[in-house]
Order: sequence, then C-alpha cells, then structure tokens
Amino acid sequence: MSTRISQSTRRERKAVAARPARKEGYAELRERLRDPLLTVLTLLLGFLLFVVAPMHAAGIIRSEDVGLGVGLVVIGTVWFQNGMSFAVGVMFVALGLAMIAAVLRLNGHSALDLYLDATAWILIGLSFSWVVAKTVFGPGDVSYHRIMGAILLYLTIGLTFVALYTFVGLAVPQAFSGMTIADTPTFADSMVYFSFGTLTTAGAGDLAPVHPIARSLTNIEAMIGQLYPATLLARLVTLEIEGEKR
Repeated sequence: MSTRISQSTRRERKAVAARPARKEGYAELRERLRDPLLTVLTLLLGFLLFVVAPMHAAGIIRSEDVGLGVGLVVIGTVWFQNGMSFAVGVMFVALGLAMIAAVLRLNGHSALDLYLDATAWILIGLSFSWVVAKTVFGPGDVSYHRIMGAILLYLTIGLTFVALYTFVGLAVPQAFSGMTIADTPTFADSMVYFSFGTLTTAGAGDLAPVHPIARSLTNIEAMIGQLYPATLLARLVTLEIEGEKR
C-alpha cells in the first residue's frame, strides 16, 4: 500500500515539475512565431480582399465561407499569441454574428445579413487593429515581418471602413452614387474597391459619397491613408536608431 502511495506521489511531483518547462516551451514557441504569423495573416487577408472578393463578384466562388474561415484563422492566431483577452472575446462575439448572418443567408438575402456582417467586421477590425498596432509600433528590432505587420494593419483599416460604409449605405440608401447597398455578389468587391481607392487616395472613379456622413467617413479614411505611412516611417526609423544604440 505504501509503495503505491509513494509511486503516485513521485508521478505527481514529476507532473508538477514538468509544468514550468511546458509553459516555458510554449512561451518560447509563441515568441518565435509572433513575427512570422504577421506575414501569414497579411497574405491571407490580402488574398481575401483582392482575390476572393473579385472571384465572388464574378460568380466563380462563394466568399461567405472563405470569409468565415479567414475570420476563424485570425481569431485563432490572436488567441495563440495573446491568450484569452478582451480583444479575443470581442472577436469571438463577431464570429458568432457572422455565423448567424451565414445561416440567415441560407433562407434568402436581406439587409439584416449585411448589418450582422458589418457589425462583425467592425468588431474584428477594431480589436485586431489594436493587437497588430501594439506589435508593429511596440519596441523591438525592425524586421521584414514587422513591415508585413504594418501592411496588415493598413489592410485591416481599409476593411474596417468597408463595414462602416456598409452601415451608412444601409441607413441611407442613396448615400453613395454609382453603387447599390444590397446583399449581392458584387457588393463586397465594390465596397473594397471604394474603400481602398479612398485609403490610397487613388480614387474610386465611378463611385462617390453623396450623403454628408458618407463624405465625412471618406475624408477620415483619406486622412488616415495619408498620415499612416508618415507615422509608420517615423516609428521604424526610431526603432532602427534604438537598435543601433543597443
């Protein structure tokens, strides 16, 4: 009897001793993958915006399922990097809204689907921007992956404004000229085209804001598009100088 107790005690002691080593190994893995994951997410989001959305508009594929998949990967990556945090909780709420919209869409398209999707992408965009911004503008060496993270933040800003424009367009049907706000295959591609045309100040040509709120949002996005590269460059130069001093 005493032998069994001693063996059980030794196993428990070994398990307790192994826990710090596992935590240390997990923390080391998380730190090693932090920057490369920025590159992976940048490529994934760029693929969704500039490949999947146009193909969906052309009727080649359905992007709803792909969008849910990308959202799940984003949430999983942020969870892996930061653990369960407020940002991750907000993202899970957003994913739930997007899944509800996908289920409702099976019975037909409606404005409610767009409201739910827009809310989901705003929540994901804001919380994800906060997480990425802390990594990109935080202390550390300037690397290729950090620059890719800056591009990821830029893409996320444009995607967030897509959702904001959707809200305005749903509330005011004639807020934009040259574009109808409806749950159609071409809608997402048109909104991405307009948002990134505004963010880069390249212009959207045939699409234009008409309502004052839409114009105000357009001005804000254009200002962010102008100020972001200058702010990023200043921060990267500062980090490089700090790195040389070390």
